[in-house]
Amino acid sequence: MSSVQQSQPQAKTLLPGATIGVLGGGQLGRMMALAGTAMGYRFVTLDPTPDSPCGQVTPQIEAGYGDEEAARKLAAGSDVITYEFENVDAGVAALLERESYVPQGSALLYTTQHRLREKQAIEAAGVPVAPYREVTDLQSLIIAAGELGLPCVLKTATGGYDGKGQAVIRTADELETAYRELEASGRELVLEKFIAFAAEISVIAARSPKGEIKSFPVSENIHVNGILHLSIVPARVEESIQREARKLAERLAESLNVAGLLAVEMFVAEDGGLYVNEVAPRPHNSGHYTMEACATSQFEQHIRAICNLPLGDTTLLSPVVMVNVLGQHLEEAVKLAGVSDPSLNEFGVVPKLHLYGKTESKTGRKMGHINVLCKDVQHALDWVEQTHIWRQG
Repeated sequence: MSSVQQSQPQAKTLLPGATIGVLGGGQLGRMMALAGTAMGYRFVTLDPTPDSPCGQVTPQIEAGYGDEEAARKLAAGSDVITYEFENVDAGVAALLERESYVPQGSALLYTTQHRLREKQAIEAAGVPVAPYREVTDLQSLIIAAGELGLPCVLKTATGGYDGKGQAVIRTADELETAYRELEASGRELVLEKFIAFAAEISVIAARSPKGEIKSFPVSENIHVNGILHLSIVPARVEESIQREARKLAERLAESLNVAGLLAVEMFVAEDGGLYVNEVAPRPHNSGHYTMEACATSQFEQHIRAICNLPLGDTTLLSPVVMVNVLGQHLEEAVKLAGVSDPSLNEFGVVPKLHLYGKTESKTGRKMGHINVLCKDVQHALDWVEQTHIWRQG
């Protein structure tokens, strides 16, 4: 039995009316709270940012994630605790696990905070990952690059998101520069073989403590500058690949003894093979499309899973394209919401705007998203293109 399984707490069923504590006050916590409040749950969040996105819709304990006194206060006021992102203090998560009910457990958090541990856990589940090597110094990087071949990708083992904390190495001359750049972070490093992929996809799988598992339809993801730009559902890949992707995600959720959601990002290789890139034990940006396009949203499903309720139907009700609204897009996206747009009828699309309540808008920062419901995903992609809000450069 793995350490993740050993740490799993005794399952409880928590009915509407219970209070859910959220470690982290960002947009994922906000949307989680909005979905759960509609179901009759109460919420409290812990986050160091005043007036956090989640804190705008639910009571907030304003404190750092490493503050044990604040963590105990969160525990005292909650019937169950969840986390909305994985870079929280694992020690505090373990404290909460001792003093409260944390169905996700701290061991899964410990695993997914570290790329090497994460990859080893994925392999242990019998799920393929891109070939990789641990890097401890420049010489080990040179040896690893020789074994894996170029191009390859050097990443920090901890931290890093939206393309940060990594460097693509295409020639041997770039090895030392990449190493010096990332080694300066003081974090452990891992080198991955560069997968020539035909598509990037992801699957959100849910598992309840009682062992029920359901996955959502596959999302095809397009990134720009390392940040998710579009999620396209149904994904434009073969049905057989989509079935296998969902099967792999569900296998991982079972192997990791997940309680809640597990987002599984994968590469579709040019030969159709699948390689898991990374996982996240929480709601995920690429699952935002579920909010209008599925019978159950990923946020409602997460609440259902951690409270040990029957999982909701994941049927796709409408084709959809989710497009992220970054800081540089915000002003025009808000303006668009206030005007009559004849192109909606022309393209046959219905855009649904979600803003996160962040006080500071910066280029590259996720400020919201729009779910574009449609009859055909190409119509939604054409509408996104013609608005010029998301023009590049």
